[in-house]
Amino acid sequence: MAIFLTKDSKVLVQGMTGSEGTKHTRRMLASGTEIVGGVNPRKAGQDVDFDGTAVPVFGSVAEGMERTGADVSVIFVPPQATKAAVVEAVDAGIGLAVVITEGVPVHDTARFWAYASAKGNVTRIVGPNCPGVISPGQSNAGIIPGDITKPGRIGLVSKSGTLTYQMMYELRDIGFSTCVGIGGDPIIGSTHIDALAAFEADPDTDAIVMIGEIGGDAEERAAEFVKANVTKPVVGYVAGFTAPEGKTMGHAGAIVSGSSGTADAKKEALEAAGVRVGKTPSETAKLMRAQF
Repeated sequence: MAIFLTKDSKVLVQGMTGSEGTKHTRRMLASGTEIVGGVNPRKAGQDVDFDGTAVPVFGSVAEGMERTGADVSVIFVPPQATKAAVVEAVDAGIGLAVVITEGVPVHDTARFWAYASAKGNVTRIVGPNCPGVISPGQSNAGIIPGDITKPGRIGLVSKSGTLTYQMMYELRDIGFSTCVGIGGDPIIGSTHIDALAAFEADPDTDAIVMIGEIGGDAEERAAEFVKANVTKPVVGYVAGFTAPEGKTMGHAGAIVSGSSGTADAKKEALEAAGVRVGKTPSETAKLMRAQF
């Protein structure tokens, strides 16, 4: 079993014919993902060859869903087109939209998030500015390398793409049920709490790694959720212990103002909720290894 993405997921790629979409579609196919089509109105009706696999291009998400039964969309379109692409996916009623694009204006994210909410949250949004979702050995929707870990019983939710990859690699001998990269923008779709709740409910996830970073209060809110709702072991890491105050670090949401949003404050909140927190990714992996 897995969360959000399984071996039965049928994936569309919005922007499949662009350079990034083409490159990562090939990688997703190599990971075993069932990619049933791309979406590009200007190239509808064509097929794209991926090393002998012909993938059709549809004019819209709705058409792709009708023709293939797709239930997941991965979005590789430029920032200025992302809001329209997500709204199209929401209007079509797709179950999961994974928004990889970096640099999406925050007000655009706020609008498509609110739009999805107004439509009843039929579409789960992951991202933007995220590496995607992978259930190793089952399906891979995004840009996460498919060959650095194996299926297992750890769930991982992370703001950071590169730290997602590092944690997957360090714990590759134990393996993962699902790894969810939620993205580090100030406004995102699915949150730490959404993934924590899903992992708690998943009978094939035995323990959870949560990676956060400086800025905002998402980790503090996740700590409150863990304390009240999560029975499985959770270990955590917060990136940015040495970040200078007032400077945006990496992700648009990673900015510390005064005592708000610091790594130490987040570590304190998580530890108060019973989450063991490592000072480095490797130390965090060691803490998780001790659970098995």
